[in-house]
Amino acid sequence: MSLYCIGDVQGCDPALGRLLGEIDFSPSRDTLVLLGDLVNRGPDSAAVLRRVQGYGASARSLLGNHDLHLLGVAHGARKAGRKDTLADLLAAPDSEAMLDWVRHQHMALHMQIGQGDKASDLLMVHAGVLPQWTVGDTLALASEVESVLRGPALGDFLLTMYGDEPAQWSDTLTGSARLRVIVNALTRLRYCTPEGVMDFETKDGAIPAPEGLLPWFDVPGRKTAAATVAFGHWSTLGWLSRPDLLSTDTGCVWGGCLSAVRIGATLDERELIQVKCEAAQKPGKQA
Repeated sequence: MSLYCIGDVQGCDPALGRLLGEIDFSPSRDTLVLLGDLVNRGPDSAAVLRRVQGYGASARSLLGNHDLHLLGVAHGARKAGRKDTLADLLAAPDSEAMLDWVRHQHMALHMQIGQGDKASDLLMVHAGVLPQWTVGDTLALASEVESVLRGPALGDFLLTMYGDEPAQWSDTLTGSARLRVIVNALTRLRYCTPEGVMDFETKDGAIPAPEGLLPWFDVPGRKTAAATVAFGHWSTLGWLSRPDLLSTDTGCVWGGCLSAVRIGATLDERELIQVKCEAAQKPGKQA
């Protein structure tokens, strides 16, 4: 049995099919975790969702900003953008089933890899984790959003989900402001100040960081530093493997690669598997 973490697919189903063939993925033997942004900008988002749904419990997915955008458009809380490629999915006869599957996916996932003294925490999110949050905090806060996404108040929540404020976490936050900070951290975060104030303007690679900002994973004292955090979202950062990090978005939709990381018996055992992708979008301002 192998665990594979796959970076942002963004509707590029042919690339996903080739990558799964390359790793010889078997739903009866292996576990697949897609790190968010399954849909949008690529040519066939519906095919991606159908493929992953078909694997049942062997495939789990995080929700990225594009996946939440899909829900927003479907529920009339957001207008489709000029570069969106969601129309075919929304018009498909099985769109309701696909949207229901999406809303039941995860904002964060956790697995313990290894046994005994070699056991380590693998925390998986789409974008980032605020420095004040522990692994337990992250999972609990993610669960708050998941409960709303899966409940009857989904439409109302989507109407209040968008916005950059508040830009900083506080335990005193409540209601839509609290949920918005959680969503923004888990699905949009790249840079923040040492105090954890989020910045959503800068989308370049991590070196050099803009003045006064740090990549979220380099903030001193980050409370998830003892775990390994696997994430996607940041295609200009690309592949990065450190003891405490796995960055997996290698720009498939922009003509880069689609990447999978095989996790072995311990988190030190990592294998990168990639397939080349045809560009579905021209590089430019990215969401």
